[in-house]
Amino acid sequence: MNKEYVPEWDQPATRNEDSAPAKAHAVAGVKQIVTIRLDVDMLEWFKSAGPGYQTRINQVLREYMEANRVRAQGEQH
Repeated sequence: MNKEYVPEWDQPATRNEDSAPAKAHAVAGVKQIVTIRLDVDMLEWFKSAGPGYQTRINQVLREYMEANRVRAQGEQH
């Protein structure tokens, strides 16, 4: 791995101390380690662009989530 590249997931997680422990909510920028099964060809494609493939996958998923939130809000009105 490129020694100049510091993966985002190697950085310490930040915690919002103001949040109530009983009510968990997502905070942009806070990461959680998960295991996910992806098609091999898709994973290879993301990795082929170099370091940061996990961040790119996260960005694609975020864009999908935001597009669907906008669509869902439009259907409610």
